[in-house]
Amino acid sequence: MTHGVNEGIVRAHREGVLTSATIMANGAAFEDAVEHAKANPRLGVGCHIVLVGGPAIAQSKEIPSLADEQGQLPASLPAFLARLSSRRIKLNDIEREIHAQIAKVRAAGIEPTHLDTHKHTHAHPRVMEALGRVAQEMGIARVRNPIESMRDSWLTSRNDGRRLSAQIVAAAAVRPMGSRLDAITRKYGLRRPAHFLGLAMTGRLGPAALRRMIEALGEGETEIMLHPGICDPDLGLTGSRLQREREEELAGLLDPGVRSAIEERDIRLISYRELN
Repeated sequence: MTHGVNEGIVRAHREGVLTSATIMANGAAFEDAVEHAKANPRLGVGCHIVLVGGPAIAQSKEIPSLADEQGQLPASLPAFLARLSSRRIKLNDIEREIHAQIAKVRAAGIEPTHLDTHKHTHAHPRVMEALGRVAQEMGIARVRNPIESMRDSWLTSRNDGRRLSAQIVAAAAVRPMGSRLDAITRKYGLRRPAHFLGLAMTGRLGPAALRRMIEALGEGETEIMLHPGICDPDLGLTGSRLQREREEELAGLLDPGVRSAIEERDIRLISYRELN
């Protein structure tokens, strides 16, 4: 997204407990991210598929139902979902854009360990269908599980001390999609972590909150989603709602107490490269 976000991710990996990240093919600091990824080969790097916000990678004439004449993707998640649900966006166009983004990442010398999506658009079954088809075609076998259980949302956010955010509502909204997403991932032979955490607590996983989350982990593979970064002027220009929150989450990933909690519970840190 920005140089500061890239810097935060690399610090969290080198000095903290971060194991995986995803790269945005249409991000303003894409080339900088590629350099960082190549300099840190132990970091698992997947492709963060973007279907909302910013320029498309495919030519607009190739994806006319998805991008406008200027080559811009839908500006907001509600706008994208409205057009998707009314079938004004064609799945073939989504597939072409996903393919173009993965191809750009590979052309830069990075083999994606897995796929996830900006704004979790693959929680919608039509997007997941397109994503699964392209992943299978391009030989990518791992994908984020975008469903956070309501029990986990509650357990990990109830002691936060701040008013519960709209993210808990978002976590609840996508939950009914779980069985359909399971069927699609099986159809395309995709593997994903058993559990997903961090949606209800987006932007609030500082040291204390992350330690509580670690201590509440159950058996099986869990992905904890964070958004580390350095809050610089470039980040302010992106319009992202996560600004200083990125530095709070970076502090969580660097916190010695978090590492101690991981070691005390005998939790093994893996990247998506080692999943299953």
